[in-house]
Amino acid sequence: MEITGPMLDRFDEILTPEALAFVAALQREFGARRLELLEARQARQAELSAGGMLDFLPETKHIRESDWQVAPPAPGLADRRVEITGPVDKKMTINALNSGAKVWLADFEDANSPLWENCVSGHLNLRDALDRTIDFETGGKTYALRPDDELATVVVRPRGWHLDEKHATVDGRPVSGSLFDFGLYFFHCAQRQIDKGKGPYFYLPKIESHQEARLWNDVFTKAQELLGIPYGTIRATVLIETYPAAFEMEEILHELRDHSAGLNAGRWDYLFSVIKKFRTRGREFLLPERNAVTMTAPFMRAYTELLVRTCHKRGAHAIGGMAAFIPSRRDPEVNAVALEKVRADKTRESGDGFDGSWVAHPDLVPICREVFDGVLGSRPNQLDRLRADVSVSAAELLSVSETPGEITEAGLRNNVDVALRYLAAWMGGLGAVAIHNLMEDAATAEISRSQVWQWIHNDITLADTGAQVTKELVERIITEELDKIAAEPGYDEGLYAQATALFKEVALDDDFAEFLTLPAYARMP
Repeated sequence: MEITGPMLDRFDEILTPEALAFVAALQREFGARRLELLEARQARQAELSAGGMLDFLPETKHIRESDWQVAPPAPGLADRRVEITGPVDKKMTINALNSGAKVWLADFEDANSPLWENCVSGHLNLRDALDRTIDFETGGKTYALRPDDELATVVVRPRGWHLDEKHATVDGRPVSGSLFDFGLYFFHCAQRQIDKGKGPYFYLPKIESHQEARLWNDVFTKAQELLGIPYGTIRATVLIETYPAAFEMEEILHELRDHSAGLNAGRWDYLFSVIKKFRTRGREFLLPERNAVTMTAPFMRAYTELLVRTCHKRGAHAIGGMAAFIPSRRDPEVNAVALEKVRADKTRESGDGFDGSWVAHPDLVPICREVFDGVLGSRPNQLDRLRADVSVSAAELLSVSETPGEITEAGLRNNVDVALRYLAAWMGGLGAVAIHNLMEDAATAEISRSQVWQWIHNDITLADTGAQVTKELVERIITEELDKIAAEPGYDEGLYAQATALFKEVALDDDFAEFLTLPAYARMP
């Protein structure tokens, strides 16, 4: 195994010969299967682009109809009523663990810009947090960990199967970003977590099939075997954030059943996947501007109802979506409106049977906890709410055309503005970015650019101006939005030049880029 990234201060504590040998063993055993599954994604996409349709799989009907359960909740994962998400930088590590949330999603994926320095230092921060040797000081303020029994349970999200770690190669080929992130955390922290009475827990992103879940399960089995960790110690929650995965929820739980901790209902990545999978199918799968698409849209409602029903039928946790609002200490009116929306969203989720939900900022932990406390009381979850009243058809999951909402110039400008701001920050090394009082990650940029691409290719006329969405119109708006951003403090011309070139590539090209993070990562040092 060869490392081509720089060995910065203390990196030798993470990139030890033993840890790298462990990652290399996983890569050699599972790397080829990973590439085969990525090819299977392309084949499935070709079928959909040629007129195929998603449906529940007939060949796995016996799994959906048979009687089985996932493993019971692991220590530290029985009560998940509030989960906070965020990158693995030092300040966020301390703040998230101290936040009062039950779980911290420690993110190497959408909230992390995968600069080499970010990826390796993140593992140092996690290990130091478990050893209680982490501290942080800025502006005269010192951040330190609370007692262990007050800290959130760590659940690590590695990168998706589609991403490489280009600074690490095995036998001359790049290592899977998934196996790199998983392997280093598991090698250094699995036993540390067990010694603290918990375990190595994970969130699995971007899964598109139960075969991909099976690969993760085999990785877990092998990793536990190699390090002498008891089988079933690992637990994983799968993000149902791709359109195909929504039709294979039970099968995904079944593949991971000895290692399963449940499913999560995302939003932006799911909408992005809807566009991506049916991008050639015209207006049948056309979405209005992103802020108009709420979780109460018929196809989104079907998806979340089915997720809760599926999870509780199998004894698994159902975790709700993100509250991305960042409270402002200077604008109480903005806060009041936004917090009411957060409360309504969490009330809907808790009423639907979700066992917990996500927030992006520590100041939102109390309101989310209050809402779920009102439903759960002293119970750790509501797995006993089986939601037998729910029955969701494939047609309901596919009812995108019933989504209310318009496409306006304001919505188009917002997509352009937010995508440019986010991509500039991402190229500069930030993956979780505060934009217009919201904490945004890569999923925001994906839905923003994919909507622009979809509108251009469907001859959309804007509801407020009557103008048709064309490449020329978008290029003009890009220039105008950049002029506004350039007048703001902290504008970095170099980063915005990169962001603009990248946005034009993934939003204006005739071909649809599978993930914008692929060409973006190629531009990174």
